Amino acid sequence: MSVAGLLAVVSLNGSRSAADGPAVPVSPEDLAQSAVRAVAAGAGGVLVHPRTPCGRESLSSRVVGPVLEVLRGAGVGVPLTVPASIGAEPDPAERLARVRAWTVLPDRAVVRFAEPGAAELARALLERGVAVDAVVALGGAAGPQALERLRAWLVREQGRGLGGGPGGVGRVRVAAEVAEEPPDVRVAGAGPALPAGLRGLAPEAVLLFGCDGASWPALRLAGRCGTAARTGVGDVLHLPDGRPARSNAELVTAAGELLLRQG
Repeated sequence: MSVAGLLAVVSLNGSRSAADGPAVPVSPEDLAQSAVRAVAAGAGGVLVHPRTPCGRESLSSRVVGPVLEVLRGAGVGVPLTVPASIGAEPDPAERLARVRAWTVLPDRAVVRFAEPGAAELARALLERGVAVDAVVALGGAAGPQALERLRAWLVREQGRGLGGGPGGVGRVRVAAEVAEEPPDVRVAGAGPALPAGLRGLAPEAVLLFGCDGASWPALRLAGRCGTAARTGVGDVLHLPDGRPARSNAELVTAAGELLLRQG
């Protein structure tokens, strides 16, 4: 499998700002340049958090559309993902209205199933032709409940032909956020097993990721489980050896090497 098949997403900026260091791209032009280099290094997709000129996350079509157009205009040919979450719009009804008003569509959108209105939001995205990365936490108080909510939603949507069922890698992917201490993975037979909360899903329909101190452990876990993975300065600012990362491309290169070794 290629590195791009393993490293599904580079998180370009996340909740970071220029105050977090020179590796964080801020302007649309910097984001596009960073995305081009990260894809050249092996990233199979790009997650970008669109922001207003004052740095606030937004789901407004006047913010999301121009960022996507700049990235595509720069030649970023991989799937583009944006988050549709409380960080960009706290009110569930307004979040839904914003998504329905988009004039330029991303390829995928991140929906956190621990947030209110997640099922309705995910359905609206699928109806617009936008695939969904459904985020649940592995561990923590809210994790099991969000995962059960997601499983129930997948079963309901299977009949609609939108979600593709729990194994549908194309339209819905389960993005599991790993805590700093990743869960045990028990290998059954010759193949890798998923963490307990994800069993019953196909590995190719799962993306594992973590933030800051959990990022590299999550990548190692993804390599052992055979799932997709994510990295980028939106998730982590240092390399596996502790050195500060200089760019998204450097993180992608390090993550690809780690995943190939683990796999």
